[in-house]
Amino acid sequence: MPWFRNLIQISATTFKSQSSLKPIYTKPFVHPFTSQLLQFTTTTAAAADREKLPQEVKANTTRHAGLGPTKGDEKRRVVVLGSGWAGCRLIKDIDTKIYDVVCVSPRNHMVFTPLLASTCVGTLEFRSVAEPIGRIQPAISREPGSFYFLANSTGIDFHNHLVNCQTVTDGADTLEPWNFNIAYDKLVIAAGAEASTFGIKGVKEHAIFLREVHHAQEIRRKLLLNLMLSDVPGVSDEEKRRLLHCVVVGGGPTGVEFSGELSDFIMRDVRQRYAHAKDNIRVTLIEANEILSSFDDRLRVYATKQLIKSGVRLVRGIVKDVQPEKIVLSDGTDVPYGLLVWSTGVGPSPFVKSLDVPKSPGGRIGVDEWLRIPSVPDVFAIGDCCGFLESTGKPVLPALAQVAERQGKYLAKELNRIGKAGGGRANAATDIDLGAPFVYRHLGSMATIGRYKALVDLRQSKEAKGLSVAGFGSWFIWRSAYLTRVISWRNRFYVAINWLTTLIFGRDISRI
Repeated sequence: MPWFRNLIQISATTFKSQSSLKPIYTKPFVHPFTSQLLQFTTTTAAAADREKLPQEVKANTTRHAGLGPTKGDEKRRVVVLGSGWAGCRLIKDIDTKIYDVVCVSPRNHMVFTPLLASTCVGTLEFRSVAEPIGRIQPAISREPGSFYFLANSTGIDFHNHLVNCQTVTDGADTLEPWNFNIAYDKLVIAAGAEASTFGIKGVKEHAIFLREVHHAQEIRRKLLLNLMLSDVPGVSDEEKRRLLHCVVVGGGPTGVEFSGELSDFIMRDVRQRYAHAKDNIRVTLIEANEILSSFDDRLRVYATKQLIKSGVRLVRGIVKDVQPEKIVLSDGTDVPYGLLVWSTGVGPSPFVKSLDVPKSPGGRIGVDEWLRIPSVPDVFAIGDCCGFLESTGKPVLPALAQVAERQGKYLAKELNRIGKAGGGRANAATDIDLGAPFVYRHLGSMATIGRYKALVDLRQSKEAKGLSVAGFGSWFIWRSAYLTRVISWRNRFYVAINWLTTLIFGRDISRI
């Protein structure tokens, strides 16, 4: 059990610290199988510090870049680019007796995105929706050949089976980023997508996207800051109305759920604790077409009525320009805002666009029925970054968490089968029979709209027939379903406690 392992580690650390008081210079980490040094290029500051060390110490701290190819007596290496729904599901299910797993991602956790909107207003704490990669696949923390690297992939050398990476650093006084390479036997691209801005000027500079935990943190800080600033003497009525105007662009599930959470926060918490602001704070949801376009028409009408009843103003329009304090619609209307959240779907990232591989409609990485990139060996793509090639005759699947998770589960099973058949090495799977192709069956869609109400649409497609319900019962189903889908029991406990605490005491309004 984790507490027992921690106790053993603490005891061992205490014993080692008491055994000797002399400083010990250790040699760089040597891979137990490849005998290769797992070190990276030195920065200028590190090189200066190194010059101060004794000569014999400097000889033992030579740095080398990256991971070389695996040898014959080593386990195969699967490199996974990304830590989203697709990549983390594959990492969780991969057989670590066959493969070493190397994950490359700019974040060391997976985000449970369906509950991310709840963290913006204090319904849930941020750590309740973040699952560390080391908990998803313990081998990354324990096995000598498995690693997580905080880095971005900058390119791929398909011919030499190499991934080019650059470390991710944060802050002005931190290390300069450096480059390194990782050799792979199998490569899985699960790099996700980025928010679509449709080339609209000012979106990236002034809007906040709701895709990562730090986005939710930024939204929460700005929302509470505007609430407090609106009470400061000297703020005009016009400026107060602007500060307290929250604008959400995009009427998909994320935009609707955030609008519902925000309206609940206003009705149940702001009006009690910010009495001076209760008449000025408002929410506007802007959508070019219909909100929740993938849901049943009856559910869309119900959601519209409930949002309006909650105080959300619905505006149909197209954003033409985004300025620091207002957005301009295509009809010339100016909409002042204090908080702008952008949720209009996703598109391919610059990294995906840069890859010299066939693309599916929409610019995603093109894959076949087995999620392979046909033009290069030993490379697969899953999640929002990929789509079926036109030659397969299959439509591009929507960028949904359940699609990505299902693809990760399928590909892990396929890689395990290939590894057991002896095809885990680079260029060794050409003669292995392919398994069943990937088939996606939609399980339905859910969205909460606030006021203890939600929508549950269990149809397999918009044209198909099936169960579609709304109301309090759907809200209970929504919460129960997502609570069971949270990956670890630890986070399930956190989420349940957060929900109970919010129900009894209200949302936390501290700006930390």
